[in-house]
Amino acid sequence: MSAALSYLAVHALFVLPPILILAWLGLRRDDFWWNHRTASGLAIMIVLAVAYTTPWDNLLIAEGVWWYGDGTVVATLWYAPIEEYLFFVLQPILTALWLFHVIRVPDRALAIPWKHRLVGALAGVALGGIGWLLLGTTSTFYLGAILLWAGPILAIQWAFGITALWAVRRTTLIAVAVPTLYLWIVDRIAIGLGVWVISDTHTIGLTLLGLPIEEALFFLVTNVFLVQGLILYLWTLDRLDEYPALQDVRSRLVNRSDAG
Repeated sequence: MSAALSYLAVHALFVLPPILILAWLGLRRDDFWWNHRTASGLAIMIVLAVAYTTPWDNLLIAEGVWWYGDGTVVATLWYAPIEEYLFFVLQPILTALWLFHVIRVPDRALAIPWKHRLVGALAGVALGGIGWLLLGTTSTFYLGAILLWAGPILAIQWAFGITALWAVRRTTLIAVAVPTLYLWIVDRIAIGLGVWVISDTHTIGLTLLGLPIEEALFFLVTNVFLVQGLILYLWTLDRLDEYPALQDVRSRLVNRSDAG
């Protein structure tokens, strides 16, 4: 029996509309953060999202962690449907556009205490280690795969700028929470309609109003990646502007380009 909705229809009905609304609202607001820096940051996040998620996602589909309803996808590339790759692009755009409405860039120097960096790195490594252990049991496989996959990225982000992120923690929380809650709702609807099916065998059985806890964790983690990555990127560029030597090098390169 075919599902009531296709994967492409999920994008058309639930993902594209908020993207268009957030972009439209941004055009009407003077304080919307959209410039060459935020645009380049978003482009980098999209490339990283596709590159880092593609092998992980395909391997989990091959393992049988989830699958798709009959007639819900147009075609597959490797094991994942093309709509999945499209989502790797659309989610960063959705989350970034929301972030650019509420963002605050940390007002801190790039030099932060090494102890803070160590704590951040160890926290990410610990999450990855827990994930590795959970892979050994079938029922915790999906949960372990998420934590193992998330650990290295969180370790890098927290080691680089955990102190700066803590300085804007309220903004970061809002920037993560809103798109995460929204995508939880979309995911729950899609699962309920049979667009995709999450394996009972590879999950622990806990749900959040019918949404498997692993799915909830996935959207939380990915939005944390995106929000932290963009904040740290913009923070780094802002702080580099404060170094006269770098400004001089940049001016020379610009003048040389203009002369050419």
